[in-house]
Amino acid sequence: MVSTGRHHGFESHAEQQLLIALDFAGELTELLAQPFRLSFTTAGAAADHTPDFLAVTRHGTWLIDVRPGDRIADEDKVRFAAAAEAALSCGWCYAVVPGWQPNVQVTLDTLSSRRRPMADPLGLGQVLLDVAAIGPVPFGELVERTAVPAIARAHALHLIWTRQLGIELTAPLGDNTLIHPVIRPGMEASPVTGVVRSHQ
Repeated sequence: MVSTGRHHGFESHAEQQLLIALDFAGELTELLAQPFRLSFTTAGAAADHTPDFLAVTRHGTWLIDVRPGDRIADEDKVRFAAAAEAALSCGWCYAVVPGWQPNVQVTLDTLSSRRRPMADPLGLGQVLLDVAAIGPVPFGELVERTAVPAIARAHALHLIWTRQLGIELTAPLGDNTLIHPVIRPGMEASPVTGVVRSHQ
């Protein structure tokens, strides 16, 4: 993962997709797979459960289980409830990931191909940011407004992965996808030009 600079284990395609999403979100600082085994008692019976991931982010810690929604049985719900109680007692958040909205996985897979740092001797990245700053622009039009559109495509994907440009993840990614400027805290867009300026 780019976020941690390390390899992390997973046991299913669904778990792999979660790791890609966590990496894309950009707030992850640490991740542990199968962080502990939880033993508990319910209705007089002893049981145990090993959560899938413990994700430490800049805004809190998440205990996460991954299970496709159509495969969550009643006994799984009991285990998830126990994990949620354990997370609550530690001051963590808890989530079960049952799946994704349409197109999200495919889009994140595409973006992740450009997740590594990229050299930009032609300065295409800044051109892409400047063009997108005036407002939403279709992906195809965005890259065509650079000197080398074929190479600019790769840089545009990298800028989206690093959240310097924004897209709607639930829509198919293509030349008609609208690319949005990203406005961060301490910045504002001019109502006339749309150009983003920093107050710092």
